[in-house]
Amino acid sequence: MSPNAVNWSLALPEIALAVSGLVILVVGVLQRRGEGFFPCAMLTIASFIGCAFLVALSGNGEAYAGTFVNDSFARFMKLLALSGGLLATVVTVGYQAEEQGTQKPLPFETPILMLFSTVGAMIMASSGNLMTMFVGLELSSLSIYILCALELDKVTSSEAGLKYFVLGSLASGLLLYGMSLVYGYAGTMDYTGLVNVIGGDDIVPLGLIVGVVFVVVGLCFKLSAVPFHMWTPDVYQGAPTPVTAYMAGAPKFAAFALFLRVMTGPFGTIAPKWQILIETVALLSMVYGAFAAIPQTDIKRLMAYSSIGHMGYAMMGLAAGSDAGVQATLIYLAAYLVMNAGVFAVIATMRRKGHEVTTLADLAGLSRREPGLAAALAIFMFSMVGAPPLAGFFGKFMVFAAAWQAGLYVLVAVGAVSSIVGAYYYLRVVKIIYFDAPAEGFDRPAPSLLFVSGSMGVATLLFILGLGPLMTMAHHAAQALVG
Repeated sequence: MSPNAVNWSLALPEIALAVSGLVILVVGVLQRRGEGFFPCAMLTIASFIGCAFLVALSGNGEAYAGTFVNDSFARFMKLLALSGGLLATVVTVGYQAEEQGTQKPLPFETPILMLFSTVGAMIMASSGNLMTMFVGLELSSLSIYILCALELDKVTSSEAGLKYFVLGSLASGLLLYGMSLVYGYAGTMDYTGLVNVIGGDDIVPLGLIVGVVFVVVGLCFKLSAVPFHMWTPDVYQGAPTPVTAYMAGAPKFAAFALFLRVMTGPFGTIAPKWQILIETVALLSMVYGAFAAIPQTDIKRLMAYSSIGHMGYAMMGLAAGSDAGVQATLIYLAAYLVMNAGVFAVIATMRRKGHEVTTLADLAGLSRREPGLAAALAIFMFSMVGAPPLAGFFGKFMVFAAAWQAGLYVLVAVGAVSSIVGAYYYLRVVKIIYFDAPAEGFDRPAPSLLFVSGSMGVATLLFILGLGPLMTMAHHAAQALVG
């Protein structure tokens, strides 16, 4: 066994975050009933920030007999996941402040469950073995099942949790079946071992190809990619808004980390056999996300279909199967992070007399009541369309360019048409908040929600200023994965 076989220091960020979660849980239990949420949320935010520093300072290498890998790619995806968890926790603080005195507030376990889900996401990003991948995936998913059903006094929240649990269990079963087929035909679950076995065979067994397909299906479910998207609109609408904000961030980044690491690593040598599958899923997701969002009247459901489309655009980089494609996908996910967190921070402010309202009609005339929030929401909508010089433009431009260079002309054409169709419902939101007759005003927004929406609006608007360092980081991450 090599000296690095049990190099636990490489997993120090995950260990520290997990231990922090256990300590915060004890702190919450020791508080008086109803008073544990705020200290737990603050400690969770501090844990995310501290863990991010540990990730940034961590080195490269393999640990635990090659089942855990830390490299530039893992660090990039972990920082994205931690950022998503941090922003969602801040949104949760504002959401909780607005709920006080109106209905049963969220329990103190809410930020702690987000923390443990993020630990799972980080393990997924560093997986070097199919079983490590599954352990991280289930740790992340089990926490989210509980988060979706936290608002016990709402039937829609219980329904969201049940739907996600049932369909998520089915997806986990399919993923496990695919892993068993891969192990049965390859004789190993280590990524490096799979590369050697698959790359050394002139003829790849059909059973192994079927196993890869099932693995892709399981991961597509986590990404809410078509045709494995069935849970997304109902769960997005029924779950508490901060939970929806979290689900649309960290878990998707982790699933993409797995997708990129698995498909370009152990299965990279048989790319021609799975590339058409990824292209088809990306194409269907872009088209369905664009057209299904048009008739929506609830902004959370609209964002659900929007996320389906965005995952399709991001998958274009994976379909390209190149270094540039991976880099483009990473930039796209970074842009999606700032846009998405900002939108859900604005959605969390939509309350009247303490009760959440989420229809598009409720946003009418927002520019006259809350001009700052309206401007931020308009920036996010234009960015999601892909208007320059906002964050979404650079993400779309890079994935389109990578797909074009790879010869995926049909995929680029469909993506362009889907973007034009998507512009309709994004710009409809802008039209409602600026030009429709004003609806009844919202309650006074919590400062934390104004902070997230404002800071993410600035980040979306000035994304170009950080694009250079971000592209350098993404390039190193892609090199570590593909090179």
